[in-house]
Amino acid sequence: MSEQSRRPRGPAKPYRRPQKDPVRILAFEALRAVDERDAYANLVLPPLLRKARDKGDFDARDAALATELVYGTLRRQGTYDAVIAACVDRPLREVDPPVLDVLSLGAHQLLGTRIPTHAAVSASVELARVVLGDGRAKFVNAVLRKVAQDDLQGWIEKVAPPYDEDPEDHLAVVHSHPRWIVSALWDSLGGGRAGIEELLAADNERPEVTLVARPGRATTGELLREDAAEPGHWSPYAVRLAEGGEPGAVEAVREGRAGVQDEGSQLVALALANAPLDGPDARWLDGCAGPGGKAALLAALAAERGATLLASEKQPHRAGLVARALHGNPGPYQVIAADGTRPPWRLGSFDRVLVDVPCTGLGALRRRPEARWRRRPEDLESFAPLQRGLLRTALDSVRVGGIVGYATCSPHLAETRAVVADVLKQRPETELIDARPLLPALPALGEGPDVQLWPHLHGTDAMYLALIRRTG
Repeated sequence: MSEQSRRPRGPAKPYRRPQKDPVRILAFEALRAVDERDAYANLVLPPLLRKARDKGDFDARDAALATELVYGTLRRQGTYDAVIAACVDRPLREVDPPVLDVLSLGAHQLLGTRIPTHAAVSASVELARVVLGDGRAKFVNAVLRKVAQDDLQGWIEKVAPPYDEDPEDHLAVVHSHPRWIVSALWDSLGGGRAGIEELLAADNERPEVTLVARPGRATTGELLREDAAEPGHWSPYAVRLAEGGEPGAVEAVREGRAGVQDEGSQLVALALANAPLDGPDARWLDGCAGPGGKAALLAALAAERGATLLASEKQPHRAGLVARALHGNPGPYQVIAADGTRPPWRLGSFDRVLVDVPCTGLGALRRRPEARWRRRPEDLESFAPLQRGLLRTALDSVRVGGIVGYATCSPHLAETRAVVADVLKQRPETELIDARPLLPALPALGEGPDVQLWPHLHGTDAMYLALIRRTG
């Protein structure tokens, strides 16, 4: 028997139960839902927060921290992946996804918040003990102690390639976007380092909550009486809520007289509604109406002029959301579930038509940060036939002299100007009209005639709009 084996052993350390932290457990559950079910954080998080509040586990500060942990981790996932990869001894694809989620949450606390280092590490290790077990908690502890050895800027200098050697990969790591999206956004902006840096940074900012006062049902004056409410930047129907503002606490929102709607989305509807038109102005169509924000604003504007709106949405459950948004509209309207490429309505019968086509959603990365990691370049090819088909049907549906608005929540040229150019090349009886005069207060609208909005220039989602008149 060895000398060491003859030595009396000290008392074994008593087992300590892991401390459950409701905030971090909730954040972990939200990230797992995003990863496992392809869920969106903005849909997953609110019911989790409501459940926690109902159980008495959460107050407002807890909810704010959980929200920051989820959205901050998703926005900076690319940067944190690069940092974590430098701290583990295997490829990230070989790290179990739940473990990687805990590491990412810990990295965000260490590098993206003011939480003290010791608290960020210990809280993350305790979370790992609860959701992963003691064995993997030791791995989490070892990795996060390495992460804690430097701050975010120091890590970026280590893991991001120099800009002069690989500009796109440098920006991808620094601003946490996939390289292909950096390249596409840069092309859409037309080059220049300052612009792309500002745009990518804006994508990582928390967006304001913007309300729309639906005409004839609510006023901005009513909404501005809410605590910490401010006028919108551009839309006459927009009201912004300060950070922490809860739309569900606003009476007009609860009653459907107002809604949550980005200002860019409001501006698209307003531009179509205000485009100059010769002849009658009685029948409007929203050919891709779900989930109903633009349709509700268009229906209210149409009602003011004695016009009616037909709102069409292919998916029945989304058509139900449209019907809910339009319920109580002061004028006549109709909601149907129909395929916009196989329309049941009489062609050539509408005065104004909007098609806000399905797209990659690259214009709303502030609101859905996980979309940047979910989308792939090949998604563009799958959307292309549908986008062109919907625009062709819209042009068939409008009368001679009427106006079609083609809109996307994406600035990718393959979803914007390329679609419009391809379709109009085959339609000599159409002409692009200048949309910029219909948004007179906005700066930096480019050379026209179409309009591309930007988060860093206008504070909106990156909505695109082309207005087309049918001339024959």
